[in-house]
Amino acid sequence: MIAALAGLLIVAGVIAPATVTRVTSLAALQTALDAAKPGDRIELADGTYTSSKAITIKRSGVTVAAEHVGKAEIRGEAGFVFGAVSEVAVEGFVLKHKGRLAVPVDAHHVRITRNVFELNVPVIPDDAGGFVEVNGNDVQVDHNTFQNRTNEGVYLHVGGPKGGIAKRTWAHHNYFFNHRFAGGNGGESVRIGNSDRQQQSANTLLENNLFEKADGDSEAISVKSSDNVIRHNTMRDSRGFLVLRHGHRNLVDGNLLFGTGIRFHGNDHRIVNNYVESSRDRAIVFGSGKEADSGPTSKLHDRPDRVTVAFNTLIGTGAVVDSDGGDFKPKDCVLANNIIRGTSGGVVSMHSGSIVKYEGNVVWGGTGGNMPASGYRSVDPKLVRDANGLLRLSAASPAIDASVGIYSYVTHDFDPQERTGKPDVGADEYSSTAPRKALTKADVGPLAP
Repeated sequence: MIAALAGLLIVAGVIAPATVTRVTSLAALQTALDAAKPGDRIELADGTYTSSKAITIKRSGVTVAAEHVGKAEIRGEAGFVFGAVSEVAVEGFVLKHKGRLAVPVDAHHVRITRNVFELNVPVIPDDAGGFVEVNGNDVQVDHNTFQNRTNEGVYLHVGGPKGGIAKRTWAHHNYFFNHRFAGGNGGESVRIGNSDRQQQSANTLLENNLFEKADGDSEAISVKSSDNVIRHNTMRDSRGFLVLRHGHRNLVDGNLLFGTGIRFHGNDHRIVNNYVESSRDRAIVFGSGKEADSGPTSKLHDRPDRVTVAFNTLIGTGAVVDSDGGDFKPKDCVLANNIIRGTSGGVVSMHSGSIVKYEGNVVWGGTGGNMPASGYRSVDPKLVRDANGLLRLSAASPAIDASVGIYSYVTHDFDPQERTGKPDVGADEYSSTAPRKALTKADVGPLAP
């Protein structure tokens, strides 16, 4: 038996130290990779290197790393290319070469960690690809910085085989910064799937990432597949929204959004425990469709069916909860137990013909708009800012123990702390402790804990 475990090599039950090889050139790095055995770690010395060809990784169970995180920079024509490998890690580099880093379909259990990506990726017609392309299963992308893209394309794209999708991608503690593509489409920070993969279950977990200046597209996070979890991310100073563009049964839970919002299409999503504080309207947007239900390859907007928007704290102006125009209006959706605070006018604006169940919402700073009076109470929720700048329930808030209906899957709030007894309205379950804070650059990226 051969396996890598915690930096050690286990051979026939006997633990032996894994080999650590230090190299000082790209040629030596390639030679070491070609000879590597499972459990080996190959470290490239500090410096700036210019590649003339791809650096290929064909051996499984290998870690290739910068000797010190952020101190080995690779420029030139190409970077790392994977074969049909597994249990491989790429760690600690600054990558400024041409071309993308792609995990192929026949690779799995690859980890991309603690790198800086500022790649020179040319625009290929009909292929707005990513700095990192995930096409294999069980890939972890964590503690990286993606920055300073100016052309069409995304930072991180979950793709997959033709007719399928990469499964169980886990992307966490990454910093997505300064996407400045000026076109109208194709500049997302993260895209999970494509329109022709919308009915595929990707099971991607996107959590604890920070998005700043995500200005390359109106969709900073674009979900175009099914059965994904988008949770505990922070987004600020960005024109892009968190968007469920295609797909079904996605969970959007406990995200902190400042100056942007959430928009959705598709069926059976749950949008819960999110904190959206905006200087404008449209904190939550019920998308409408150009078709009732999208076919497997349709690029048209799909009507939202059976989407639940519950236990969110939504702060904005004007129509805080809004809806899009279109021939096919939201159907059998729910808006429940949200705190919706505006400044004036109707805080809910739903297009005529929408079928939405309203219950338990708390509205303040404006009227309920076209939400029926039975769906809300107009009462000051008595929010106070905590030490981290988030608006929470005060001890005197009428939102405490005031939720309506049964939403048994909402077991925690945005901290996350357990919801006990009758849940409180909004993203926060009242407590004397307040552990949650918005992510900063110190919490994500290559040098974060």
